[in-house]
Parts: sequence; structure tokens; C-alpha cells
Amino acid sequence: MSTLRIGAAGLGRAFMLMLPTLVAHPRVALVAASDPRDEARREFEREFGGRSYATFEAMCDDPDVDAVYIATPHEMHAAHVIAAAERGKHALVEKPMAITLAECRSMVDAVRKSGVTLVIGHSHSFDLPFVRTREMIEQGAFGTVRMITALNFTDFLYRPRRAEELDTRKGGGVVFSQGAHQVDVVRLLGGGRVRSVRAHTGRWDASRPTEGAYSAQLAFEDGTFASLVYNGYAHFDSDELVGWIGEMGQRKDPSRYGVTRGALRSGMSAAEEAALKNERAYGMMSSQAAPPVAHNQFGMVIASCERADLRPMADGVMVYGDTRKWHEPLPPPVVPRGEVVDELCDAIAGVRPAIHSGEWATATLEVCLAILESSRTGREVTLDHQVALPQSSTKESLC
Repeated sequence: MSTLRIGAAGLGRAFMLMLPTLVAHPRVALVAASDPRDEARREFEREFGGRSYATFEAMCDDPDVDAVYIATPHEMHAAHVIAAAERGKHALVEKPMAITLAECRSMVDAVRKSGVTLVIGHSHSFDLPFVRTREMIEQGAFGTVRMITALNFTDFLYRPRRAEELDTRKGGGVVFSQGAHQVDVVRLLGGGRVRSVRAHTGRWDASRPTEGAYSAQLAFEDGTFASLVYNGYAHFDSDELVGWIGEMGQRKDPSRYGVTRGALRSGMSAAEEAALKNERAYGMMSSQAAPPVAHNQFGMVIASCERADLRPMADGVMVYGDTRKWHEPLPPPVVPRGEVVDELCDAIAGVRPAIHSGEWATATLEVCLAILESSRTGREVTLDHQVALPQSSTKESLC
């Protein structure tokens, strides 16, 4: 397959994080963009020489666009995937897939009807250390995985937010935005099929009226169980536990403690905060990010097998065996988040099925929704839309 020509929808913060991948990966070319902001479109045309559009639909009508990268607000994902599918465009969609299971079903139905490929990501389950850990589990040398522990403490809730990002009904809060990462990682390591969820969530700041923390117990169909903890209230930073490597693989300065909270001035209005967030969007700041020194990471994760604990790290996998421990190194990424593009291209070319398909992402969203429901009702929630990991293909990549 020739170079995949991509149009990007939504030139905000998510696009900024994905931009190094889209620019550096040899299998794709960034040829178009859509965004309602004039300054973002002008900057895109200046920097990349591509075409820009004020609406998503207009970009999808461009015959030179093969696939779209959708980084629009969560509540728009379903409508945008359906519009893309109707125009024969493949889609790479930022997590979460959507905010309701009905929306997920409509997206899956649309791509099936049109025969296009849908991949949901980036979630951190694409990251090579997690993928390598899953491979080690499948090889069987350490026995069956029995328990998974995932813990992440960040400043997520105090980064500048638009109003809808603090409204759970519109996909705001940590369960939708960060649970989509953590649940996806745990489902990857556990094989996919979660049977039930019991959880608690925290809303501890009236000025940020959405979930800022959760603790969840996941029971898998095969008896594996998992404990997930996430706290986005900007106090303890669990990057301290991983050598001060940040989520994007960059080195982190621990002396900057409190900077995120401090940027939100007392009495700041919603409009002022939205403007502050906009300063981090494309067209408002340099698109040249510092190169990562390691792989992306998402807090401390441990997969406990019968004969070893496996701990994916930003530079490889730590193995804690019966009589010794050792490090299985991984080379640093040549293209950050390159695994996302590889999965999309391989799925389009028929080389291997996408792990992060619409069906897979529907199952991840179901777990996230169950976390909210279990916390609200105080009950264990049984799941109905879970899927297993697809079988890997060994055919040579053609894209």
C-alpha cells in the first residue's frame, strides 16, 4: 500500500501530542486538517502546505484524503466517524471511542457497512512496553497471569479545561479520559474479557465538578483479577516511582511541583480557563515538542503471573522471577507512538487485524461506564460487550 494520506480533525491539545508521530512516520502523510479556528487553519497551511477546512465534512469530501485522525471533543466522535465512513474514509479516533454504548454501536455499524477501517487510539495499550509484556505472558514461561495492579497519580484535573471536560455527561472527568488508558492497558494484559466491575469514584473539589479519582476491581472471565487506582488531583505524582519519566516519555523536573494548580488563578472564569487551554493548542504555541527519551508510560503497572511479576517500564520490562530479577530492555522509540500508525496501516492493508478496533474500544468504554455505575449504585456491575484479543498475524506488512 502507498503512503496513507491523513486529514486531522481538531487541532487542539490531542493533535499536538500526536503531531510528532504524524510528521515523522514514513507510512503516512499529513495532507489536510479541519478546525473552527482560523489561526489554527492558517498555521497548518503555512507549516505543512496542506489544505484546511472549517468543517469536518468538508475535509472528508477531499478526494486526496484516505483516512482521518479524529481529535475532536468526545461527544462528537460518533457523528464524525459516521460521516467519515459514509465518504469511504478510514478513521483513527482519539480515546474514548464515545460516551455511550449506543454511539459505539452506531460507529461499528457504519464502518462495517462502508468497509473501512476504524482504530481507536492513542491509548497507552499501544505502547511497546505493554505490548512486550503481553507477548511475554502469551509465551507462557512465567505461567498464567493471575493478578494485575495499575496505579497512577497525576495533575490531570488541574490542567486547563474547557467546560465540557469538567462535565461527566459530556465525557468529562478522569474515568472517560484516563480510565480509557488504564482500562485498555489492563484488558490487554488480562486478555480482554472482563466479567464484572466494582468501583468507587471521587469528586472532591466543587470547582471541578466531575470525577477526579477512582478505585476499581475488575474480575476477568478466566479468574484473573485487577486493581486500578487513578488520582488526578495534583498532589502525589506517581512518575516519582518510574524515575521521573513523564507520560509522553520525556524527562520530568520534580522541582516544578504545584505548577499545574498554580496556573489556575483563583476566581478564574470558565471562559478564561478555556482561553488558557487554547494557548496549548496548535497555532498558539510551537508544534516542536522535546523528543522523548523513552517510551510512553502510564504509572506503575504490575502483571502478577504464577512464576513472576512483570513490570512494564518506559525502557523495557522488569521481570521479578522465583530466584532472580532482571530487565528486558527495549530500544527507545524511533517515532513516538509509531505503533498507532503501524496498527492502522496494517489493518487497512489486511496484514493483521487491529487490536484497538471498534469492538475492542466498545468493551473498554463498557468498563469505564461500569466504574461510574458501580460507584453510583454501590453494586457490582456485570458486563455484556467484552471481546478477547484478536489472533496475531505473521504476514509481512504491506502498507
